[in-house]
Amino acid sequence: MADITILENVPLAGYSTFRCGGPAKFFAEPATGDEVARLFRLAGEMNWDVFVLGNGSNCLISDEGFDGLVIRIGKNMSELSSEELEDGRVKITAGAGLSYARFGNCCTELSLTGAEFACGIPGSCGGAVFMNAGAYGGETKDFISKVTYWDGQAIRIIDGSDCDFGYRTSLFEKLNSEGKTAVILGFEAILSKGNKDEITAKVDDLRSRRTLSQPLDVPSAGSTFKRPEGYFAARLIEDAGLKGFALDDSGAQVSPKHAGFIVNNGGTAKASDIIRLIDYVVEKVFENSGVRLEKEVRLVGNFGG
Repeated sequence: MADITILENVPLAGYSTFRCGGPAKFFAEPATGDEVARLFRLAGEMNWDVFVLGNGSNCLISDEGFDGLVIRIGKNMSELSSEELEDGRVKITAGAGLSYARFGNCCTELSLTGAEFACGIPGSCGGAVFMNAGAYGGETKDFISKVTYWDGQAIRIIDGSDCDFGYRTSLFEKLNSEGKTAVILGFEAILSKGNKDEITAKVDDLRSRRTLSQPLDVPSAGSTFKRPEGYFAARLIEDAGLKGFALDDSGAQVSPKHAGFIVNNGGTAKASDIIRLIDYVVEKVFENSGVRLEKEVRLVGNFGG
């Protein structure tokens, strides 16, 4: 495409917080919703599979990579602006490629309350909407007023109330799981002003709690499993005797700091090592508790079924 660069055989490990995975056959970083649409149309003409990648913080990419077009929504779509409304609240407009932590920090700088939890989440704004990211009692759905997305035919804008948000899901995640196209391009959030000192103190407290309880210095995709209703995944894994467990010396390990995280020590594990450990944990927890954990991390590419 004349004004959109499409690269070939781009290694994806550096685009994933797990720090593993093979190459993308084709790779592009669009700057606008129109470019996203054009890339999808090209992929349709060429019969390429498409995967939309954000910050790579909630996915495990196959060692074989992705045999199609990876569209990365990143720095080229990371606009950020604010506007004070007549009622005193503030509207924040964010591009899908913007770091969610940067969005949270912007809210803190503007003395806006409600997005403190976002400051410690490593994903993109698009990914946060897609999975209704949340932590410490806060969720993305709490302040989203509008979402702009590409539905495979046109760019659409819908109200936050129509996004069908649930625990780690949304309208967009559900459409994607049905094989339909839903690429988040950006959002509007409306937040209320609060006390700057109190907001900053809360952000600092949440960051401290994360640092103390989570393996932030080791490659991972964050929480590997969804929270089963009525349980906590980390507790079920600990009860199965798997905290700190490793199948081999590949580098893949259940974190000794937080059992809900599978980590890639030294970045030496392959995706196949990590998925073997994930599957092992699922089976052992089921044997021990009767609860079958569901992966929160998304699998990208061929994992052999």
